[in-house]
Amino acid sequence: MGKIAKEFKEFIMRGNVIDMAVGVIIGGAFSSIISSLVNDVVMPLITLITGKISFTDLFIPLDGGSYSTLADAQAAGASVFAYGNFIQTVVEFLIIALVIFLAIKGINKLHKPAPKPEAAATTKICPYCKSEIHKDAVKCPHCASNL
Repeated sequence: MGKIAKEFKEFIMRGNVIDMAVGVIIGGAFSSIISSLVNDVVMPLITLITGKISFTDLFIPLDGGSYSTLADAQAAGASVFAYGNFIQTVVEFLIIALVIFLAIKGINKLHKPAPKPEAAATTKICPYCKSEIHKDAVKCPHCASNL
């Protein structure tokens, strides 16, 4: 039992596990921010653009009844196909994916290594025979021309 406990402790104390735990916690907090962005900012704008259609109120009652809102149908105990909630969830996912993409793109820009300066040329081309020779040569070793 002591060996398993020791291995478990080593596993937990690895940097990757701790980083992942922090990521999950921040992700949970980030999720509520994105939900608020979708529900309180994006979806009202989409509702305005689409002519006051609220996606959360898009549903099909499966019992054949007629209900004015999803809340009314649910209060009556009717089974509903709430495809509007699915649309809202898809929009929320796309916004989360976009934000993560932009964050990673920005982080990658910050971590981009500075370009290395080009090394000084160590060779040159002989103007007579076009062979590559040392930059300090005064006589071409290929054609014996004075440079």
